[in-house]
Amino acid sequence: ALTFLASGTQAAFDAARPALDAMAGTLYELGDAAGQGAAFKMINQLLAGVHIAAACEAMSFAAKQGLDLARVYEVITKSAGNSWMFENRMPHVLDGDYGPKSAVDIFVKDLGIVQDMARVEKYPVPVAAAALQMFLMASGSGMGRDDDSSVARLYAQVSGATLPAAKS
Repeated sequence: ALTFLASGTQAAFDAARPALDAMAGTLYELGDAAGQGAAFKMINQLLAGVHIAAACEAMSFAAKQGLDLARVYEVITKSAGNSWMFENRMPHVLDGDYGPKSAVDIFVKDLGIVQDMARVEKYPVPVAAAALQMFLMASGSGMGRDDDSSVARLYAQVSGATLPAAKS
């Protein structure tokens, strides 16, 4: 089910209601100012990108320490360090399946937009900037169209960690 983050006048929402109701599982009406829905989306993408990068870093670090990655997944998904992105993306790493469900380059784009928005506001986003660099490195390493969990492969390449073999 799709979630829509939208802004617009009440008249615009009224006119679009049949189409929105047909497409949206959840619709958030986020004010009447242009761009408010997009701003909400970028806050979500900031968190999503940071969570994916952190999950990939953690899983690759666990591999470098020789931990059983399936057990790491089991423990973390039942612990305070869990996130929706860890729970959703780390099975891709465990399966060595980097077929794109959500591509690295989507987060290059979205975290780039976050950076641009922050720059306009003169607002620091150092954690998002670090995540963006990881996605840029993964993309520059030829993984741009691969699943965004490929950031784990980048960490493994840099560190010499061994992850489950990637499926062709």
